[in-house]
Amino acid sequence: MAGVYIHIPFCKKACHYCDFHFSTSLQNKELMMDAICREIDARKGYLENKKLSTIYFGGGTPSLLSQDELKKIIGEIKGHFEIAYDAEITLEANPDDLTKGKIKELIGAGINRLSIGVQSFFDEDLERMNRSHDAKQAIQAVENAQSGGINNISIDLIYGLPNLTLDKWKSNLEQAFKLNVSHLSAYCLTIEEKTAFNHFLKKGKITLPKEPETIEQFELLMSEAEKHNFIHYEISNFCKEGMQSRHNSSYWSGEHYLGIGPSAHSYNGVSRQFNVANNMKYIKGIEAVSPDFEMEILTEENKYNEYIMTRLRTMWGVSPDIILDSFGKETCDSFLVVAEPYIISGNLQWKQDCLVLTKSGKLLADKIASDLFIAPNP
Repeated sequence: MAGVYIHIPFCKKACHYCDFHFSTSLQNKELMMDAICREIDARKGYLENKKLSTIYFGGGTPSLLSQDELKKIIGEIKGHFEIAYDAEITLEANPDDLTKGKIKELIGAGINRLSIGVQSFFDEDLERMNRSHDAKQAIQAVENAQSGGINNISIDLIYGLPNLTLDKWKSNLEQAFKLNVSHLSAYCLTIEEKTAFNHFLKKGKITLPKEPETIEQFELLMSEAEKHNFIHYEISNFCKEGMQSRHNSSYWSGEHYLGIGPSAHSYNGVSRQFNVANNMKYIKGIEAVSPDFEMEILTEENKYNEYIMTRLRTMWGVSPDIILDSFGKETCDSFLVVAEPYIISGNLQWKQDCLVLTKSGKLLADKIASDLFIAPNP
């Protein structure tokens, strides 16, 4: 099985924390839709006839697309790929787009899962982030989706925000679970260099919580999710039984995927391909049948490190047997030696012949992964 990711590079406004590739101008939207469809046709052989189990519309703000535009893209995919009968077809959406009429259009286009960018249920935080919706619209969007017939719903929240107290974070979580969604993605704010938040931080216009406070917020997230019977299946992702994101889980499991659109990434087990992160360069490249992209051929070290990085973040953990089969005895032995202190300290534990992070280990996930990496040959 494989997946297709479609990057829709348009937004109504620029969120102050976001460094993803997007444009707030919709001037070239029609040209972009044509280019995306052409790229799907041009790269139909990339997945080597693997059946698609997932299609994911990310961005940007894919909920800005009309029903006809979504049908056009999905139709192009169906014309070139075999799609599983129960394929997960996800669309990322802003709450203010999800009217009852819009939900009906999305279902009509083939969307069966929504990832809704709520981020917070407090208006002052949404304003600070420069989001295009308010808290009332966030709640209404989920209710509209549920009443309209979409029950596979994920919502995004952010912790570690300026002025976010533990009480406010707890209220955000309580509201999220009260909405009875099946999936929650919760991310710690990261200040990226080219964002407005980075500028505000340097100018002293915002202050961030101290590390102990963000750790406390993450620990509350884990405990509240457990209390509501949500499975913590990846560092930032929680779900009800059987409701994990199949698309994102395929990334963490090393499945192959095709990325379409500007800035989209692709992976086929041998290499990674990165489309240019510029709308007009992308469109012109596709039109000239000379797509603008970079490619990285993966070394054995790359493959091993990616396996560690992705699997360690999940509840399935890292398998020494897979390391032995894929990378050899020397690498496996080295892995076990480096892992041993973390097992003794209680940050890693054995679970069904795999090593998984404990709750305390999840606070050190990046450091543990880094220690387990193989350094590239000089």
